Amino acid sequence: MQTLETIIAFIIIFGALVFFHELGHLVFAKRAGILCREFAIGFGPKVFTYKKKETVYTIRLLPLGGYVRMAGEDAENIELKPGYRVGLMFDNDENVTKIILNNKDKYPDIRLVEVEVIDLDHKLILTGYEEGEEDTLKTFAINKEAVIVENGIENQIAPFDRQFASKSLGHRFLTIVAGPAMNFVLAFVIFVLIGLFQGVVVDEAKLGELTPDGSAVNAGLKSGDVIQSIEGTEVSTWGDVQESIQKNPGQEIEFVVDRDGKTLEVPVVPQEVEREGKKIGIIGVYPPVEKAPIKAIQYGFTETYFWTKQIFIILGDLVTGGFTIDSLSGPVGIYKSTEEVAKQGLFTLMKWAGLLSINLGIMNLLPLPALDGGRLLFFVVEFLRGKPIDRQKEGMVHFIGFALLMLLMIVVTWNDIQRFFL
Repeated sequence: MQTLETIIAFIIIFGALVFFHELGHLVFAKRAGILCREFAIGFGPKVFTYKKKETVYTIRLLPLGGYVRMAGEDAENIELKPGYRVGLMFDNDENVTKIILNNKDKYPDIRLVEVEVIDLDHKLILTGYEEGEEDTLKTFAINKEAVIVENGIENQIAPFDRQFASKSLGHRFLTIVAGPAMNFVLAFVIFVLIGLFQGVVVDEAKLGELTPDGSAVNAGLKSGDVIQSIEGTEVSTWGDVQESIQKNPGQEIEFVVDRDGKTLEVPVVPQEVEREGKKIGIIGVYPPVEKAPIKAIQYGFTETYFWTKQIFIILGDLVTGGFTIDSLSGPVGIYKSTEEVAKQGLFTLMKWAGLLSINLGIMNLLPLPALDGGRLLFFVVEFLRGKPIDRQKEGMVHFIGFALLMLLMIVVTWNDIQRFFL
């Protein structure tokens, strides 16, 4: 049962991180007027498909990533050479709406044309000889949203002004950076929700929730008691309370508390436990928490900032040599960590999801080929030189970078398998 819960938690968390990352790309691409052909969660065979307007939304079998397929990023339009015979369908204004490449007998209303010249990028025209009028060269206007039909599958054409490369440097930059940015937004929202529903720790010398059968309950302490002193030493923060309890394992200590305006003296014996090789005292009490929107928003900002800073520190160790490949985790390592975190409850699992979202955002911003950061680096170079780098050269760099990343992923995954299963 635990395995099933872990699988579900892993798929939901990973799916959410990828969904919001790709959603950032999609929203800003559409705002820039880029034709987005597919919004995919996962890789491999399609499990679910839904088309809305010009974009196909898919869920694929392997939940290990996702993508937004934007027009112009890959070679798309089929090259129709002179002499190629196609079937054309028209709208009421005599503009071409469909270009049928094969299985033309299934379309009884088409007009057959032998192609002489076709421009699907700029002029949007097709020049050729219509069947029955082979002596007359005709020019047909093509609708901006026309589709090419091959083997029954429709693929919308992408005029140059709908392609990624046609957009301004600013629009392209925002479209790419929006993916990682959404991961930081998602982490912030997760931490705010934790603050709203679990509460935010308040640094006061006040008892929060008490655990059943803990030393605090057995001694008669109650949630909400305000601690004035411990063993004669005044305390004012939760840190003071923790310190006094932890340094007296198994020893009776006297709490002076304020309960509803009354001062009480309560002797407590902290239970002795071992943490990180040291014996400390605990009394079974949680710090006080406050559930307020303002506090939750502040918590969202502070947690997002804290974990972002921590990840950059780890990356710094990686650069300086203080970090080994054994410290890296792939999908298998993340799955095993999710399994352990899931045992600690919903809010701990949510915090783990927030941490992973920040990690995904930062990793994608690294200036490495095939990652969003690598593409952003090319935009910076384009800005400095005043013109874009040759697309074939950039594509080759990204291809090599992607191959190296896949190799690293294989090594890390094998390392995880050896660590957890062999």
